[in-house]
Amino acid sequence: SGSRGGLFRSLRNRNYRLFTAGQVVSNTGTWMQRIAQDWLVLTITHSGTALGIVTALQFLPILLFSVWGGVLADRFPKRTMLMLTQSTMGVLAAILGVLTVTGHITEWQIYAFALLLGTVTAADTPARQSFVVEMVGPEDLQNAVALNSANFNLARVLGPAVAGLMIGAFASEVVGSGWVFLINAVSYVAVVSGLAMIDKRSLHSDKRARRGGGGQREAFRYLRTRPDLLAVMCIIAVFGTFGLNFPVLLPLFTTEVFHAGASAYGVISAVMAVGSLLGALLAARRGEARIRLVVGGALLFGIGEAAAAVMPDIVSYSLLLALTGTCGLTTATTANAIMQTTVAPELRGRVTGVYVLVFMGGTPLGSPIVGWLAGQIGVRWTQSLCGALTAAAALGAAYWLARTTDRQIRTRLLARPHIAVVARPA
Repeated sequence: SGSRGGLFRSLRNRNYRLFTAGQVVSNTGTWMQRIAQDWLVLTITHSGTALGIVTALQFLPILLFSVWGGVLADRFPKRTMLMLTQSTMGVLAAILGVLTVTGHITEWQIYAFALLLGTVTAADTPARQSFVVEMVGPEDLQNAVALNSANFNLARVLGPAVAGLMIGAFASEVVGSGWVFLINAVSYVAVVSGLAMIDKRSLHSDKRARRGGGGQREAFRYLRTRPDLLAVMCIIAVFGTFGLNFPVLLPLFTTEVFHAGASAYGVISAVMAVGSLLGALLAARRGEARIRLVVGGALLFGIGEAAAAVMPDIVSYSLLLALTGTCGLTTATTANAIMQTTVAPELRGRVTGVYVLVFMGGTPLGSPIVGWLAGQIGVRWTQSLCGALTAAAALGAAYWLARTTDRQIRTRLLARPHIAVVARPA
């Protein structure tokens, strides 16, 4: 049964244990590098716009190529793909680290490495997320998808926390960033080793997609028949584009509003990570992933993000971000689980590619806008607006689902207040 074995039941599977151990290292290292890269740009240029550009360049290839990455994941062995992509990421991190520590790094080089890393990520992410299904049987599928998604999204917050504390520990924040890149490069040895040790004979291989044109179009045709998945994707698109722009907002909040440095940035991110860890564990404990959790989580996330923006000091700001992190990770993890557990198996890689496109591909659109807005109307107003847009997307998707399907909106304001989209009574 789904509940047998507890919170971490899918880790009974040896292949999944090897994979998860590698992903804890890989995902955290990737986000450490991302934040060290952002801080490096801010240190060199002192520009919110430049920060938006480097974020956009890293995520632009995901916008362009993640659906093609999903096609590759459906056609080729995912384990082989992952060993190739993870090795390439390690080499890129090593070169960037050497250039930075030796003082030869320039602004255009940071932009170039961000673009290259994003290109590899576009192939890596759909394969990595859909590979989970091949490692565990149907009994533990929901739990494994939740833990994998929690792992990825938690690293999105843990990585910046560790990177901020490390950068602040060095006399030069540029050299500190370089050492973060080098540590990330070394971490890929563990990742690729774990993938190499996976027993291929015990994988539950999905039916391979046929070769030929139109592979990615099949995913879009399929999604048109699933209004529930379209509603989830609409919420995730706004959530990923505006709601999750903390890599742009937090450095600016730290420096411009609270007048602090990289160590304070690391502490704020660490506090937010605690809230996210709670959200991850709650998501892994649950049975079936439900759309009501995506709607409710995104609504509360948006309200929390907007409320945090008006907090008077760094302590109250961080604590409210911890609650926001819990809601955000619940939203992202549940949405990912819905996408992977309710689609046709032979389309899983491609649908995951579309999901990655809307979740992470919106960042190159949102980051420059958020960076520019912060310079025009201030960081506080910008963060409030990002939260309000996410909350509005949740309400809009709930209303659309109620109009176009047999669901209805249910709200409760007293005991356990919530808003949910549920099936209409017969």
